Amino acid sequence: MKLISTLLFFLLLISLTYSSATPTRSRKRDRVHEPCKRLVFYFHDIIYNGHNSKNATSAIVGTPAWGNRTILANQNHFGDLVVFDDPITLDNNLHSRPIGRAQGFYIYDKKEIFTAWLGFSFVFNSTQHKGSINFAGADPLMNKTRDISVIGGTGDFFMTRGVATLSTDSFEGEVYFRLRAEINLYECW
Repeated sequence: MKLISTLLFFLLLISLTYSSATPTRSRKRDRVHEPCKRLVFYFHDIIYNGHNSKNATSAIVGTPAWGNRTILANQNHFGDLVVFDDPITLDNNLHSRPIGRAQGFYIYDKKEIFTAWLGFSFVFNSTQHKGSINFAGADPLMNKTRDISVIGGTGDFFMTRGVATLSTDSFEGEVYFRLRAEINLYECW
């Protein structure tokens, strides 16, 4: 009887040690990730081309040696640094009432392919949204859709995290483009 009691004690001890040493997966991680908030916005970028200073919402502020600040560089615009202050709208009409501004920069970062790296914020000024959402990531422009990270926010979007799926909704040469941003937030406070 003493032998059985001792064996049961050791089995219990081993099982407790094993269960506490083995990491367990949370039930939350086993679930399919559902966003806590979904948003869709459009932002409209009008690049300064030397003739449209009244309407331009972005400008080339850095160029490679072969570039200039009014015409995007050859070789897929490689080396151009553009800052922007674009209107954000709820629909794809440039003349719709803006609900905020997309403010930041993009860098064309490859010679071989048309791609950029983005760092920007949506700064809201409407009664519907207050605060900002911050974004950063690679933008392979030739892909139909591109995902970039939502890395934080303020106000209504305090410390939010998620993914924004960008798609080029419209473009007119090298002067205007409109991006559709479908934002899925997974951490909402």
